[in-house]
Amino acid sequence: MTRWARRLRRASHPDEPAPLDTDTDTHMLQTAQDPSQRRFDFTRRGTPPAGTAPTGWIRREEAIMGTAISVELWSDDAKSGTAAAAAVMGEMHRIDRRMSPHKASSELSRINQGAGVRPVPCGEEMFRLLTRAQEFAELSRGAFDITYAAVGHLYDYRAGVRPDDATLEAARAAVGWRQLELDVRARTVRFQRPGMRIDLGGFAKGYAVDNAIALLRQLGIRHAYVAAGGDSRVLGDRRGRPWTVAIRDPRRPGEVIAVLPLEDTAISTSGDYERYFDEPGPAGQVTRHHHLIDPATGRSPRDVTSVTILAPDGLTAEALSKSVFVLGPTRGLELLETIPGVDAVIIDSRGRLHATPGLLHAGQAGTPDQQGEHA
Repeated sequence: MTRWARRLRRASHPDEPAPLDTDTDTHMLQTAQDPSQRRFDFTRRGTPPAGTAPTGWIRREEAIMGTAISVELWSDDAKSGTAAAAAVMGEMHRIDRRMSPHKASSELSRINQGAGVRPVPCGEEMFRLLTRAQEFAELSRGAFDITYAAVGHLYDYRAGVRPDDATLEAARAAVGWRQLELDVRARTVRFQRPGMRIDLGGFAKGYAVDNAIALLRQLGIRHAYVAAGGDSRVLGDRRGRPWTVAIRDPRRPGEVIAVLPLEDTAISTSGDYERYFDEPGPAGQVTRHHHLIDPATGRSPRDVTSVTILAPDGLTAEALSKSVFVLGPTRGLELLETIPGVDAVIIDSRGRLHATPGLLHAGQAGTPDQQGEHA
């Protein structure tokens, strides 16, 4: 059983402990006042009341990588703790400078500008991430594909603009992870299709929180929470209590559907409510175009509204949350069954909740009168 699976219950709890952080893209961090509350609590109503961090905790927030970055950590020395929080933000800025597709000077932009013409040398860090991306592409049978960017950049979610069908079809010809050529010996990358480009947004934030946690460990921090939008990772526990993260309801703003107790765990949520616009149709129907793109179609998947992955590291959690969103509940759960140490909560387009066997078995062990209930 995974270390985050304690108990599984469906009932709503109005006396749920107060949250410590409530405004990341998809997660709400809570403080569990009693260690016995280490359980999965699937609810359909209610957001816990606001609370404040106790003395001794140091917090810092910034807008980096196009999202809200936050760190909370415990330090007996305020000066050292403040320096550690600043170091986290420095690492986030470093990753943004190197991997942003929107900064012309970034290494990623340099690759996109030249790899269609010739092999482009990569730094060790970038090449390692490109290799991991290809591994996830193969694992997910193409559901995770960083070459989706040939289509993804055609959408403007703020302006509510999407490509027309002809433009979309032309761009799809440039999508295909097998056409991304990596030369291990020369440490170069080359695009084998005209118009191809890549984007590391599928796991860059998860990678960033991993780096931040590793940095905090090096600085002697033992209790911390780092979040980059919907991607978070916790270090240790909350000084004798678990960190608890609430997953927001994808269709009811301000409400939550699950409360997850975490220790030394990464969590990533991908939802169709993060960056999107709704397009009304001629018959009154509404089509939602969101930032999660199926590489096979160039369009937003419709079968899922939210996927949350719990994994040992943030990069894996984020890559799998994107993959499962594209695959849908059935194929997504089949994929996760092949990966040890990973659990998931999926909300489909009809509002039904799906969970991996690890969570369901935890629920059966903790509440025998509710065995098998997960929807």
